[in-house]
Amino acid sequence: MCGRYSLTASRDALEARFGAAFPEHEPRYNCAPGQRLPFIAAADPDEATRGEWGFTPSWADDAFGQINARAETVREKPAFRDAFEARRCVVPADGFYEWPETDGRTRPHRVAFADDRPFLMAGIHARWEDPAAAAQTGLDAFGGGAAADGSEAGPTETFAVITTEPNDLVADLHHRMAVILDPEDAETYLHGTPAEAAAKLRTYPAGELRSYPVSTRVNDPANDDPSLVEPA
Repeated sequence: MCGRYSLTASRDALEARFGAAFPEHEPRYNCAPGQRLPFIAAADPDEATRGEWGFTPSWADDAFGQINARAETVREKPAFRDAFEARRCVVPADGFYEWPETDGRTRPHRVAFADDRPFLMAGIHARWEDPAAAAQTGLDAFGGGAAADGSEAGPTETFAVITTEPNDLVADLHHRMAVILDPEDAETYLHGTPAEAAAKLRTYPAGELRSYPVSTRVNDPANDDPSLVEPA
């Protein structure tokens, strides 16, 4: 799976590499499920959208919070197939974390390109609104009051990262890995037909990637600083 990643590049570096605006971007060293993070949607490729990492289809009564979708079944599963047909996206990152077990203990490792360049992971997205919150908002409109919990009501953009079989490097760390797209493949993935996009859901070769152990501080999503991506 892909359950944690980094996006340490500056706003200028991301905009230069991917040709899209990244408003309000700050480097992130510990991107975690449930957080609002940038992705580039096929419908708006010129500016990154911020959404919650944890996909929920628009028709769901309750939040799914699915952080990953399998490449082998993303076109078939009811929760994902409509999004793959019409709402594909790419998720920028410059590394991801895995927790292999050695001698009965897990130790976090970071996987990244040797030059730490940013890359794009294949994803899907959907806009979801909690039916209960929507109903409460309607009632509040009559009463003129705020939402019961004081939160801002309305639809939430959500996304998931698509995973596939690991390459030889990642296989030592986990049995799945994120689909990393070459720039030309990312263009086809976003704007091609569903069949053309599905053909790009391949395992990225291990040759340009490296892995190394990092601090166990990355275990806590509350920790988010440059020391997390340093070799330990």
